[in-house]
Amino acid sequence: MHARASSLLPEVKAIVLAAGELLHEHHARPRAVRLKGRIDLVTATDVAVEEFLKERLGACLPEADMLAEESASRLTPPECCWIIDPVDGTTNFAHGLPLVGISVGLWHRGEILLGVVNVPLIGECFSAVRGQGAFCNGVRLAVTGTDRLEEALVATGFPYEMEEELDGVLHRMRQVLPRTRGLRRCGAASVDLAWLASGRFDAFYENRLKPWDVAAGWLLVEEAGGLLTNFDGSPFSITGGEVLASNGKLHRAMSELIGCGT
Repeated sequence: MHARASSLLPEVKAIVLAAGELLHEHHARPRAVRLKGRIDLVTATDVAVEEFLKERLGACLPEADMLAEESASRLTPPECCWIIDPVDGTTNFAHGLPLVGISVGLWHRGEILLGVVNVPLIGECFSAVRGQGAFCNGVRLAVTGTDRLEEALVATGFPYEMEEELDGVLHRMRQVLPRTRGLRRCGAASVDLAWLASGRFDAFYENRLKPWDVAAGWLLVEEAGGLLTNFDGSPFSITGGEVLASNGKLHRAMSELIGCGT
């Protein structure tokens, strides 16, 4: 499957770019929004893009199962599957903000072999195959060489379960804000991870994430030379929900900032 992932990439990128065109079409229309939770939104676009991706990716690799956000009944991926977030940043999309990602990762026997994150409203498509580097619009990516926290721009995200997580969120912000150059919140983890891989951010952290939020971005970060773990630096699990990603040089320092007292 490793060898096959490389040959699949052009077709998968074409599919995800076509899904981006569908999202573009929907962006110009009135948004039909409903609630999955108090602040967890879903739009008709989420459903339409997911169905498009499942149909096209299913034809691309018929033996692979699907783990897609709007239809998932489980978090643990089967042995071989596509992990899909059709609209990462639905709240951004519903409010007309362009930071919206379409994320597709190919999972096989415990690892991501192929990942594509398309940010169609700003014209950036990120891709990676394990062992072959990470790219944006054909340009090879590399994480930053920043090794001092005071020079680091850090990204984060907030969970939908804010009432339960507020103390932890505020604790980590109190640790990070005084020690770094700044903290940014884009509202789409796949975009955060892609931008870390491209050198725009030096580190990223968030908890309560789902497999579809991180699958493709995880591979992008690693293939660009970065590192992704749990907050405490232990190995990351696709179902763990807790993500600390960095350029590698800052990882220990970031883990010490956010990995305790949470």
